[in-house]
Amino acid sequence: MKTTTKKAVCIYNVTLKNKKMKHKLKLLTLALSMSCIAHAQTVDYSVVSVPEEAGADFMKMTKESDYVCMPQVRRSGNRLDWFTNRIIDTSKDGRSIAFLSFRNGKTNIFIKDLALQGSSRQRTNRSNVIDFSYSPDGKQICFCEALGKNNQVFLTDAEKGYVCRQITSGNADFSPVYSTSMKQIFFTRLEAKSSSIWAYDVANNYVSSYAAGINPCPLSNEKAFICTRFNPEGRGEIWKIDYQTGQEDCIVSDPMHSYTTPMVSPDGNWILFVGDGHLANGNKTYLNTDIFACRTDGTDFAQLTYHAADDLSPIWSTDGQYIYFISQRGDANGTANIWRMKFLYNK
Repeated sequence: MKTTTKKAVCIYNVTLKNKKMKHKLKLLTLALSMSCIAHAQTVDYSVVSVPEEAGADFMKMTKESDYVCMPQVRRSGNRLDWFTNRIIDTSKDGRSIAFLSFRNGKTNIFIKDLALQGSSRQRTNRSNVIDFSYSPDGKQICFCEALGKNNQVFLTDAEKGYVCRQITSGNADFSPVYSTSMKQIFFTRLEAKSSSIWAYDVANNYVSSYAAGINPCPLSNEKAFICTRFNPEGRGEIWKIDYQTGQEDCIVSDPMHSYTTPMVSPDGNWILFVGDGHLANGNKTYLNTDIFACRTDGTDFAQLTYHAADDLSPIWSTDGQYIYFISQRGDANGTANIWRMKFLYNK
């Protein structure tokens, strides 16, 4: 099976099917294009889990009225594309979860109390938020918004008001995330068909380039981050970049698969990431995205989800015992929701 990749920034219309309505939303899509066996299988989205996921104890955390944005996954012929950025995050006290929701023609950040069954509350008042993350102290949210043909990074208070401050001015800046010290905000910048990771210095208000890659995720107590890179064959790999020593190590690579969207566990021992899965049915293969994990040195590689639905944008609970992610599973119409599962390898 030959695999190729096209890195691009595009706007797609995504349709969420609902019993009462069809809900359209726009998402900036970072395409990871793969040449694979054509799929030909009808997915039963109503199934919550499959036998390979035994013990994971899946729980749906949102409902249809939350209008959770589903990261774009597009199948065209023998190609699979998916959106790699983070579009959900937990508050630092672990009591609520933030997500992107499309309502009234706009995409914004909404927050939902995990202990209550009530409605979610709107946190930003923008037009087209693309991705976001909380600051380590939980007081700020950094996010990217698509403004015309450009994508910029902004800061806003995590709890009150709609005042935002723009901190980047590139044409395509996205995937913002604070360093653990909160002295920097890392982000991805797309320039001339290549992507690299930059950092905004909070104290001095300037930006600098660090390394090639996308999806930066800082490591605690280290001057390093985990990120996604594309190898010469175009497959996504998970890398560790030490920006103090300059050392760069490939952690996860596979000649037949791509992996993106790394998230480091709260204790710094594990990495979650998204990869392409292949479900065989006779002589036919269905392509989807699943969630994987490994230790930060690349050992103990494990596939965590096997459902034919697409599982994307995984994040950790604050105690590292659970994983939150977006999936169409558990809904006959394939409507996106946020799900929680146990992390069974945390020993």
